[in-house]
Amino acid sequence: MSEASSNDSRVTGRHFSWVAAMLALALLSACTVGPDYVRPAQELGLSYKAEKVDGWVQARPGDDLSKGNWWERFNEPVLNGLMAQLNASNQNIAQAVARYDAARALTAQTRSGFFPVLGAGAGYDRSGGSNRSGTSQYDLSGSLNWELDLWGKVRRQVQGQQAAQQASAADLANVRLSMQSELAQNYFTLRMIDEQKRLLERTLQAYERSLQMNRNRYAQGVSARGDVVAAMAQVNNARAQAIDIEAERARTENAIAVLTGQLPSGMNIAPVAFEVKVPAIPVSVPATLLQRRPDVASAERRVAQANADIGVAQSAWFPDLNLGLSGGLQAATFSDWISSPLNFWSLGPTLAMTLLDGGARAASINYAKASYQAEVAGYRQTVLAALQEVENAISTLSVLNRELKVQLQALAASRESLQITRNQFAAGLIDYLSVVQVEASAYAAERTALQLENQRLNTTVDLIKALGGGWSEPLTP
Repeated sequence: MSEASSNDSRVTGRHFSWVAAMLALALLSACTVGPDYVRPAQELGLSYKAEKVDGWVQARPGDDLSKGNWWERFNEPVLNGLMAQLNASNQNIAQAVARYDAARALTAQTRSGFFPVLGAGAGYDRSGGSNRSGTSQYDLSGSLNWELDLWGKVRRQVQGQQAAQQASAADLANVRLSMQSELAQNYFTLRMIDEQKRLLERTLQAYERSLQMNRNRYAQGVSARGDVVAAMAQVNNARAQAIDIEAERARTENAIAVLTGQLPSGMNIAPVAFEVKVPAIPVSVPATLLQRRPDVASAERRVAQANADIGVAQSAWFPDLNLGLSGGLQAATFSDWISSPLNFWSLGPTLAMTLLDGGARAASINYAKASYQAEVAGYRQTVLAALQEVENAISTLSVLNRELKVQLQALAASRESLQITRNQFAAGLIDYLSVVQVEASAYAAERTALQLENQRLNTTVDLIKALGGGWSEPLTP
């Protein structure tokens, strides 16, 4: 070996040893700037105020909404089928899924900052002149660059993006729960519209019989013309209400079609006899909302992301260390290019930092800290709103249960009063205007009872949604 070759080998060895020492030093001294994340404290209380009202059901261990699909508690096969279509075809859910996939891709992209970047290039150059023959140049090169994460900038970026991905997953769960609850409420509304229509059909038949009876009595000179006119007004009013109910049913059915990702023209839900079944919903302590509400989980993950952003901003005060390695081949002919050893290379670290930026880094840190405080406030507000929704749903459901009980008593009395009034009219003791008033009151009582049943069903769905459905925070990736 020549003296020059020996010197080159020693120089190369010293370079690699120096780089290895720098790398070891970087790994030993690596730290992560910025505050470590701690979930913001938020007072929740030990129990709900609505626990003191009737109808409140305390959840027993293992008895929660996570057991299967929550809508199956209503035992409605048609609703179960619609839910399957919604989960597969709802476009709001599809949009949320795409956003979650995008968040996953960003996490993978951010994580790539831990690894070196390897590049390669090849080229051919032909040059010549008027007094000499042309020359050729073949080039092949490669490079490797690695920015060491000395201060934890990349680690904080990855932490922040992972939190954003988890927030996106919780957003997806929240959209799905919102669409499911909206579908359930539209379905129950549709069924109660059908019940109102059946009630109106029975009422219309009774009014038509009364109209015919008044016409016969008027022809016999027993009743006055006013009784016939009053009966005709009743019939026409009932027919107008029947037309209005058809429009309301069409609107509700169209809403169900859109929720399930179908064309409104293709949706046809046949009317069936409907029995109201309101299941008892177990309610756990308020603290479970932190794990059972996807919107609360999403808000908390946004806080974690903002906390990581503080570390990313603070890392700008420290220098960046970049290790670079490059090498290649150059030859005048293609055969020499293939057979030649590596004939040029470079190896060395680069340490760079910003010395003067006019306050940009300080402003960036202040912005990150302010954004963190904003996310903390948003998280706490979300928790408070969740508690409010549960309290409202429990108390409203209790009130509706008691109101329906009283309304059913009023309905029974209205039916009995109507029967007595009709008997009095048939006996000629009263005029038909008295019957009209009692019939209107009885019909209003019937309709109010149906409306209360519909409110009970929809409020039960509201309570399930307020409790987070069957979702759980450990399900978030």
